[in-house]
Amino acid sequence: MIIGGKNFDTANHTYIMGILNVTPDSFSDGGKFNGMDAAIAHAHRMVEEGVDIIDVGGESTRPGHIQITDEEEIARVTPIIEVLKKEFDVPVSIDTYKSHVAEAALQAGADLVNDIWGLKYDKKMASVIAKYQAACCLMHNREKAEYQDFLKDFMDDMKECVRLAKAAGIDKIILDPGVGFGKTYEMNLEIIDKMEILNELGYPVLLGTSRKSVIGLTLDLPVTQREEGTMVTTVYGVQKGCAFVRVHDVEKNKRAIQMTKAIMRGHEV
Repeated sequence: MIIGGKNFDTANHTYIMGILNVTPDSFSDGGKFNGMDAAIAHAHRMVEEGVDIIDVGGESTRPGHIQITDEEEIARVTPIIEVLKKEFDVPVSIDTYKSHVAEAALQAGADLVNDIWGLKYDKKMASVIAKYQAACCLMHNREKAEYQDFLKDFMDDMKECVRLAKAAGIDKIILDPGVGFGKTYEMNLEIIDKMEILNELGYPVLLGTSRKSVIGLTLDLPVTQREEGTMVTTVYGVQKGCAFVRVHDVEKNKRAIQMTKAIMRGHEV
């Protein structure tokens, strides 16, 4: 898959999407990288640590978050994206579920749209992504964690996301099981354990668990102490064939991937 001029061998590698929240209220790092200088400094660090894609978010999507206007979100993310594209030779993703924000970000140079609603929130999103021939990451989500048969309903939801993308003419598709969204604690653990079911749809899978509540609840730890738990899920994702992991700590997770790959395949060389 080509993203931002880079070739991603999604069948054989696990790549790192580094999180760059330019929001004052993100659950994990709210306000830390809210200004231009702080954001670009953090991007520099992620690039030095070997990040493969930088994911820029301008609105917190944590439970109970306050939705902001398209204009405010655009004002937060587009200047950052423009500088990232000038300073670094790394693909940039825009983390948004709003078509106007996505279009502004793509015009600013973004290469991928990371939509937490899998094209289902904004009916114009699919056509915007197709217009710019961008890649997209479609995440599983529901308003409420209500299912008749969790895994079957989950797969039906993901198939609908894929259908919307294909109908619009999008061909660069990544699927995200949506850990922490529209699921109970037990469902979050189950979908991490069973994420390989997504492989039957034939698209690369991205796992995003970094510092999330499923880790905090399991280990009874605050958000600042969830890196070890995150790395365990990263290792699990590699073993399950994930092509991407979306994380805050690039360096530690990159080392975890490298070690896991060595165990899995290194002895065969």
